[in-house]
Amino acid sequence: MDDLRIRAAVAADIDAVLAFWKAAAEGTSISDDRAGVARLVERDPEALLLAEREGELVGTVIAGFDGWRCHLYRLAVHPGHRRRGIGGALLGAAEERFVRLGGRRVDAMVLDRNALGQAAWRAAAYGPQEEWTRWVKPLAD
Repeated sequence: MDDLRIRAAVAADIDAVLAFWKAAAEGTSISDDRAGVARLVERDPEALLLAEREGELVGTVIAGFDGWRCHLYRLAVHPGHRRRGIGGALLGAAEERFVRLGGRRVDAMVLDRNALGQAAWRAAAYGPQEEWTRWVKPLAD
């Protein structure tokens, strides 16, 4: 893992991140566009973490902190690079960020149908919180 580099995304990474998510992430989000990712990077420059190996983007995670709660989104590892510790390294970097910011608990968004993702989260010592259901309301078309 010595050749793995984790860093915060910058505006110049946005197009590569969007293309990466199409190939490596499960599902899509209303914010999966240039404007949405640009807002994230501008508002919280350390939230979108990228894992690179030999200059190639191989993983991402969004580590969002609103001052009260820690949220993880878009943990994705390129299919050709899975099961090599990249997801764990990204989660470790995200958790370190949260501790530095004063976070006390972290939650993750995981699709119910994403069995592979659920197994990865369980392996990282996360568990479902059965008493909660996510409620959403899109603010734009």
